[in-house]
Amino acid sequence: MKPHLRFASIVALATGVPLLAGLAITLQPEAQATSAAASPRAAAVLEPGEENPGGSATTERAATTRDAFSQFSEGIGLAGEGDFKVGNAIFRKLWVSAPSSNNASDGLGPIYNARGCQNCHLKDGRGRPPAAHWPDEIATSLFLRLSIPPQTEQQKRDLAERRINVVNEPVYGGQLQNVGLRNVPDEGQMRIDYTDLPVTLGDGTVVTLRKPTYSIVNLNYGPLHPGTMMSPRLSPQMIGMGLLEAIPEADIRVLADPDDKDGNGISGRPSDVFSLTENKVVLGRFGWKAGNASVRLQAADAFSGDMGLSTTLHRQGYGDCTETQTACRSAPDGASDLTDDVEVSDQFLDLVTFYAQNLAVPRRRGESGAAVLAGKATFNAIGCAGCHHPAFTTGDVPDQPHLSKQKIWPYTDMLLHDMGEGLADNRPEGSANGTEWRTAPLWGIGLTQQVSGHEFLLHDGRARGVEEAILWHGGEAGAARNAYAGLAKADRDALIAFVKSL
Repeated sequence: MKPHLRFASIVALATGVPLLAGLAITLQPEAQATSAAASPRAAAVLEPGEENPGGSATTERAATTRDAFSQFSEGIGLAGEGDFKVGNAIFRKLWVSAPSSNNASDGLGPIYNARGCQNCHLKDGRGRPPAAHWPDEIATSLFLRLSIPPQTEQQKRDLAERRINVVNEPVYGGQLQNVGLRNVPDEGQMRIDYTDLPVTLGDGTVVTLRKPTYSIVNLNYGPLHPGTMMSPRLSPQMIGMGLLEAIPEADIRVLADPDDKDGNGISGRPSDVFSLTENKVVLGRFGWKAGNASVRLQAADAFSGDMGLSTTLHRQGYGDCTETQTACRSAPDGASDLTDDVEVSDQFLDLVTFYAQNLAVPRRRGESGAAVLAGKATFNAIGCAGCHHPAFTTGDVPDQPHLSKQKIWPYTDMLLHDMGEGLADNRPEGSANGTEWRTAPLWGIGLTQQVSGHEFLLHDGRARGVEEAILWHGGEAGAARNAYAGLAKADRDALIAFVKSL
C-alpha cells in the first residue's frame, strides 16, 4: 500500500595562467584588478517569498536545534504527518543480519557500510569524513564508488542504451564495503591522506585548503583491477528533495547551454539517466552527479549499496557482492513472503520515499540584514548565480498538494557542470564525465554546523567551510572563484553571510 502520499592541478585564472606553484597559490595582478572591479557595495533587495525557500512547505519548527532538518513539510496534513513519522522510524531503524526473529528488520549485508539510513545522514543532514588521517578514524558516511571502463565492444553497446559508461569493479563491485557479518570478510578500508595547499587571496590573506588522496588498504579479496576508478561520496543533506523532484523537467532543461552559446563560460547540461521505474532514459536529479531520477530510486540504491538490503528494484539479497565473493553470495538473506519476497518491502520503500520527499526546508535566518543583502548582490555580480540558479516553481505533485505550485529558492540549476581538475574524480557516471558534478543546492547550508556538528562541504567533505568550498571551484566556476578571491575582505564576509542565510 502506498503511503499518503580533482588538486592534480589547481584551477587556472581567467588569463589562462595556472595557479599551482609547489603548494602556494597566488592571484595574478590581472585577476586581482578584474575581481576588485566586480566587487559591488550596493545591497540587493529581498524578493517576495524569499524568506521561505521551500514555499509554503517551509518550516520554522526546531529552528535553533539539531532537529532543524528533521521536520515535516508544512501543509502535509494529519495523515501525511502519520506516514512521515512511520517513514522516519524506518529511516532510523538499525537493521540486523538474517535470519532473525523479526522478519521486518533482518537482511543486513552480508557486507555493508551502515546499519541504517540515519547512520550516514546524521540528523537528516550531511555525513562527515574522518576528522583525521585514516586509520585514526574510519569514516562511516564517506563511501568509495568503484568502477572500471567497459572491457568489450559488446559491453559498450549494451551500456550505451542505458546511458552507462562504466562497469563495476569485477571483484569488489560498485562500492567498497568496510564491514562484514559473521564469516563474511569485509572488502577493505578506505585510506585518506591530506596535503595542505595554501591559497593567497588578492588582499594577502592565506587560506589553507586540504587536498585528499584516496587509497584502499587491507583488501580481503585480492588486488583491484588495474583500471579501477575510485570516487569518494559524502552523504548529502536530505531537505527539500520532494520539491526538487517536483521541478518541471522543461524548466531545468531550458537552463542548459552545453555549447556555451551565450559566451559566459558556463555550459551546464542535463544528466540523462536510465530509470528502472520508468524503463527509459529520463532527467537525473539526485546524487552528486545526478545519477538518479527520483527519490524512490535514490532510496532503493542506498538500501542495496550501503546496507545490502534488497527491494523490488534491486532484488539481490547479497547487495553489492560479486560472484567471486562466494561466502557473501551464499549467506542467508531476509527475504520473506511477508515483505514482497525482498528485505525492504514496497510499503517500507514507499514510506521512506515519502519521508525523504517531505523533510522540510527551514526558514531563512537574517535574510534582510544589510550584510546579507550586500552579499547577495556580490553573489550575483561575480557570477555565482550562473550555476546556483536561485528559484523555480514546482509543478503538480500527485496526492501532495503542499509540494505543488510552490515558488522555491534552492539555489541550484540541477545541471552538470565541469568543475575543473581540482575537484575531478576522473570517473564517469551516467551522462557526467570525470570533471562534472551537479550543482549542489545551497538551501540549509548555514545550518550544517548546528545540525551535523561540522561544516565539511563538497562531495568528499574536503572543504571545512563555505570559503574553502568556493576556493576549490574551477572549470566553469573558475571565473567566479577568482572574482571571489580578489574581493576585499568585507565583501567576502558579506557573500559568506548571504550563503549561510540560505
